[in-house]
Amino acid sequence: MRIGILAAGITRPTLLPSFGSYADMFVTQFAEQDSTFEFDVFDVRDGVFPSHADVCDAWLITGSRSNVYEDLSWMQQLKVLIQEIDAKKQPLVGICFGHQIIAEALGGGVVKFAGGWGVGIHDYEVVPNVKDIVLPEPPSHISICAMHQDQVVLKPTRAKVFARSAFCENAGLVYDKHIVTLQGHPEFSAAYEAALIDNIKGDSFSLEVAEQGLSSVRKDALNSPEVIAWLVEFIKSGDENRLSQG
Repeated sequence: MRIGILAAGITRPTLLPSFGSYADMFVTQFAEQDSTFEFDVFDVRDGVFPSHADVCDAWLITGSRSNVYEDLSWMQQLKVLIQEIDAKKQPLVGICFGHQIIAEALGGGVVKFAGGWGVGIHDYEVVPNVKDIVLPEPPSHISICAMHQDQVVLKPTRAKVFARSAFCENAGLVYDKHIVTLQGHPEFSAAYEAALIDNIKGDSFSLEVAEQGLSSVRKDALNSPEVIAWLVEFIKSGDENRLSQG
């Protein structure tokens, strides 16, 4: 199975040698779950796009330092590709920026959140009876790293919320059986999250917000590997559903 990674951003230069790019993180962690996966990476922020959606079986959109509402030319092109992927019912995963731009492309709305930055490890409630919304069934709770100031405040009509928190109402969305998106970062390790907070504290957000985030990294546990494993199963299930429908 060939997974196309639409890289909308990259790790900061000072952290890249130690942690790799966002695309690298997904390649490594997805391959650990299924060694038969093959990967193509497209640096869409630099205008590098696939010729069409069929060049890969499934897709993933990474995080980015860019804001969806900037509506840059590459974002407009990415939205068109999202709509093509959706029309073909190919599996699609969106993470952070990916979560947001998929919502925008399919009729939702994203804004800079009035509640400020989400930093550190965040816990998300998986909604009751979630197995009636999305298959395969996700973990009973989701504890992953967060790094965002924008949020999906208007979800697309057909999107269903499967994960939420007091801070982020639309933290996890699913569209039919082939698209799933998360505001948080299951690909981030605690070590990377701490290094990133240290790298941008006092610039992107205040020292107080940074310390709150670092405190959560020190004391809270991640279940990122479980979430990654579930995303891999979602991709495979979505592909099987697509193929079974001809």
